[in-house]
Amino acid sequence: MRLVFAGTPEVAVPSLQRLIDSPRHEVVAVVTRPDAVAGRGRKVSRSPVAQLADAHGIEVLMPARPDDEDFVARLRELDPQCCPVVAYGALLTQRVLDVPESGWVNLHFSLLPAWRGAAPVQAAVRSGDEFTGASTFRIELSLDTGPVYGVVTERVRPDDTSGVLLGRLAESGAVLLESTMDGIARGELVAVPQSADGVSYAEKVTVESARVQWDMPAAMVDRQIRSVTPAPGAWTMLGDMRVKLGPVRIGAADAELEPGQLQVTKKELMVGTATVPVILGQVQPPGKKAMNAADWARGARLDAEVRAS
Repeated sequence: MRLVFAGTPEVAVPSLQRLIDSPRHEVVAVVTRPDAVAGRGRKVSRSPVAQLADAHGIEVLMPARPDDEDFVARLRELDPQCCPVVAYGALLTQRVLDVPESGWVNLHFSLLPAWRGAAPVQAAVRSGDEFTGASTFRIELSLDTGPVYGVVTERVRPDDTSGVLLGRLAESGAVLLESTMDGIARGELVAVPQSADGVSYAEKVTVESARVQWDMPAAMVDRQIRSVTPAPGAWTMLGDMRVKLGPVRIGAADAELEPGQLQVTKKELMVGTATVPVILGQVQPPGKKAMNAADWARGARLDAEVRAS
């Protein structure tokens, strides 16, 4: 099939690469978010998807909005049979959805209808789901409600961060997306409407929602931190100092600390929760690199009254 691929971040790269390599499909163009200014040098940076397309000599379209007249006109000229989508980052209008005869097919990183929305992997980790996965579905105007072509499942491991889990799903999801394109091309794959049961929503993760809530049980604190690692990154206030946190370990059941209370030993920096304390791993104070929490705490000589909040 003639394909126009839409995607932006690194997680979309495995899918684009598989479709480029496929002898059964031709990626005639890529749609991605516009180049952005990033980093201390304020350099213009192309998205990972755009960079891969550049490397293969594939046309790159970067509309400010996907309903721009010039973009819609060019999409019609390209005449794609189907438009696969992975984390593009913009909502599509009906006239854009109507261009390819087989529609726009999204690879979404959850087992729909669970965790529709912007941050399904983060939601799965934070909620303590035992299993998650990826789904391919035909895009409709409403959010992540379209009929499903296929799914792949993935166990959520006890130490998974959202970044690690998403990395695995990006690879297995790429295989699923390619097989979905194959099935659509052969006319053998029929999308099945989503169940009305089990619907849940994963809202966008913000910096504020990544602030650790020490009044939760230790298991929930652990999951909250892993769910926002690596981005936007967990953080807490220690007095008037904002400190970034890496994943933690759950401490001994006989240790007693109030929520947010600190305890520094030769080998550990512990913080109290609603149940047992957690042992901090890496911390990153303002203006410094990440370092071992206990080493930092001993050097920082924290006041005994300082609490995590």
